[in-house]
Amino acid sequence: MSARLVARRQELAFRTQYAELKERVLGAGRLLAGTPGSLALRAGSGQPHWYRVFYPFPGKQSEEHVCRDGDRATLEAMRERIELSEWVSRQISALRKLGFQVADKPSARVLVELHNRGAFAAGLVLVGTLSFMAWLNELGVVAVAARTQDIDLARLDPLDLDLPLELLPALQSTGLRFHAVPGWSSKSPPTSAKLPGAHGLRVDVLCAGRHLGKVAALADLGWAGQVVPHFDYLLEEPSDAAVLAGGHCVPVRVPHAGRWVWHKLYSSTQRRAFPEKATKDRQQALTLAVMLADDDPDALTVAAAEAPRAMMAAVRPLSGALAKELAGQKSAAELLRACLSSRR
Repeated sequence: MSARLVARRQELAFRTQYAELKERVLGAGRLLAGTPGSLALRAGSGQPHWYRVFYPFPGKQSEEHVCRDGDRATLEAMRERIELSEWVSRQISALRKLGFQVADKPSARVLVELHNRGAFAAGLVLVGTLSFMAWLNELGVVAVAARTQDIDLARLDPLDLDLPLELLPALQSTGLRFHAVPGWSSKSPPTSAKLPGAHGLRVDVLCAGRHLGKVAALADLGWAGQVVPHFDYLLEEPSDAAVLAGGHCVPVRVPHAGRWVWHKLYSSTQRRAFPEKATKDRQQALTLAVMLADDDPDALTVAAAEAPRAMMAAVRPLSGALAKELAGQKSAAELLRACLSSRR
């Protein structure tokens, strides 16, 4: 790859290790929050009960009730869940050393909570840098991913849940001190929640619409989202994936890889006031494009054919710059050039 696009393939054995981890977690149902923990029997004043003692996040110990003493089936089920959580944590530690992308513990706490509430299964999609990290792991690619203090969430249609998710209470139920970030005006509802501190984790909600930056109410989240043009295109046909974060492997949904590439290239053209973010968008898009050109070129060509004309028209002027950045990557350069030429 060019000097700007430094990436390599993971060994097949390591990719297989990740695939096994993901497969086991997908069939595990609800995940244990925080550390795996241990079982403790508390006598109290009446019949003894079993509790799981764990750390929901660093520095805070907590307990959750498991069952009364003598309920062997429930106790054994929890013991198996703890053993699985311990195994997952060991696998992630090994994969991190091998170059797999692993997000931080606060991100893990949020993603586990959303997974356990059924949000991703109901249509919530993880976008932004965390979705890029997920695709690097899915494709077995070692590359640099700029660390992010953001979790970007979106959905195309209202979540298929019996009751609204109520995003802020859900985030606060993690025990982390999330607060709403005020909108740009007193009349604008918040679209973000954040942890205290300049570098505290931020959760942003995005949605489809015509006018960039406009705020739209999302009743199913009890929240609001910031509009991003052509997000309806991006969010169609999401893919099942997983995010490695802290000691967890969390099932999520992410945008289709081909659509992700084209929308990221489009986004880079809209960041006129933030050239460093535009560069990051292009680098991420091209890193995935190179891998897809080898593994699944149809993912790019079909996604280009289905993209809105206005979106592709904004990307087309990048053609020359993309060719330079893809120096030495002939198949990817030719594929992107052909896709852009076909949409004139």
